[in-house]
Amino acid sequence: MLDPYKRDINYLRISVTDRCNLRCRYCMPEEGVQLMPHDAILSFEEISTLVKTGIEQGITKVRLTGGEPLVRKDIVKLVEMIAALPGIEDLAMTTNGIMLNRYALELKKAGLQRVNISLDTMDSQKFEYITRGGNIQKVFDGIEAALKAGLTPVKINCVVRHSSDEPDAKEVKKFGEAKGLFVRFIHQMNLEDGTFSQIEGGEGGNCATCNRIRLTADGFFKPCLFNETGFQVRELGGLKAMTKAVNSKPKSGSKNKSGRFNQIGG
Repeated sequence: MLDPYKRDINYLRISVTDRCNLRCRYCMPEEGVQLMPHDAILSFEEISTLVKTGIEQGITKVRLTGGEPLVRKDIVKLVEMIAALPGIEDLAMTTNGIMLNRYALELKKAGLQRVNISLDTMDSQKFEYITRGGNIQKVFDGIEAALKAGLTPVKINCVVRHSSDEPDAKEVKKFGEAKGLFVRFIHQMNLEDGTFSQIEGGEGGNCATCNRIRLTADGFFKPCLFNETGFQVRELGGLKAMTKAVNSKPKSGSKNKSGRFNQIGG
């Protein structure tokens, strides 16, 4: 699929839930956010059908996000359903790692190929502060489980406030190098202000080469994270909603005053 600027759209990011087991300060307020009604959330069957439609239009790469995807009940089954679809070349997941120790081997057996794991500091107290109560040891356990299961290459997503030269970022990089992990630095974003930049160590945030569209947990195809446009699959049908999203993809991101990271995925 080519968008209006001749970019080949072959990457679909799917938010499978807006729920999360952490409350990271840069993602959501302490009290949480108003959650989507359960009947608004796409079923596994709907998601699988939409991925199949995407494959028929040229999608080859799928990433499952959230919220936190591992809090979605029976998430391993969804991975299995998507992995079974001919045409998927890359099936990955972004997770905070808290529950990964429990699911890593099952996910690998179901067909997940690799994971990105969020880790912004090596300091347990800072981690607890950033995530409002998270246990960093569970993330370390999740990383070990991912490596052991073969969900590789394991990539680390490290959010930085200003620079990858910050002390916490340097410690995460040191940890990653020692473990054979790929560390990527994501400058803190703001949807409402339109603040974003290209990921250090990755292609995300580079509008000129952006090859992705997004599917929200409640069934909106979105052309861009930093854009308020969305097309509801239950109203338009999957193919029409997907096509409209691709055809509406902007040259570059701007602002999104109506969306949240937990709804769309980072």
